[in-house]
Amino acid sequence: MTENVKKLKELVEESENIVFFGGAGVSTESGIPDFRSTDGLYHQQYDYPPETILSHSFYESNPEEFFRFYRTKMLAPEARPNAAHRKLAELEAAGKLKAVITQNIDGLHQAAGSREVLELHGSVHRNYCEKCGRFYGLDFILHTEGVPRCEACGGRVKPDVVLYEEGLDMKTLERAVGFLSKADMLIIGGTSLNVYPAAGLIRYYRGHKLVLINKSPVAADLTADLTIADPIGETLAQL
Repeated sequence: MTENVKKLKELVEESENIVFFGGAGVSTESGIPDFRSTDGLYHQQYDYPPETILSHSFYESNPEEFFRFYRTKMLAPEARPNAAHRKLAELEAAGKLKAVITQNIDGLHQAAGSREVLELHGSVHRNYCEKCGRFYGLDFILHTEGVPRCEACGGRVKPDVVLYEEGLDMKTLERAVGFLSKADMLIIGGTSLNVYPAAGLIRYYRGHKLVLINKSPVAADLTADLTIADPIGETLAQL
């Protein structure tokens, strides 16, 4: 166990109100690629940049291409929770961790057993008809081709994920602010803090135990009490 992990373990043991704020790097050890690393989606070649394809205007103007990319690159039905997801669920069960605030849409925190999960960018497991509001799960999207259509009314079925140009859910944001403002320890993991407004939420943390676990430097000018540049699953598994 490294000195950094020992320090992290000490901080966790003395804390009673921990909040975890995470991003795509939390799920890379489950085989889901992130966006901005060397092998991430933003460094792969497509006819359109991923930011363009995953925008609301592109979804409206070119839904066939949107769903082709979405099914191929954004869905990972075979992915399973890794050590990071499992440890966070354990900390919650022990009463230490009060909430997971995630930018991920894969549902792996819930699959690992976490209950208080605030999904800032939505979830691939929720899809709804834009016409009648009927709900559909992930399997429906996986087993349709082209633009998915509602079985009841024929309306287009949209994933309940936040696209570029769309706003975040205000109730989720308010709950995230509430948890962050009360936390006595904040662990930020697997995120470069490049995506706003989600990344801006960390300013609501008022405590003095800020831990950053990320393999690459973050965009924000953070003064962390502890910085660990190792894989997050590998790190949390040692607690």
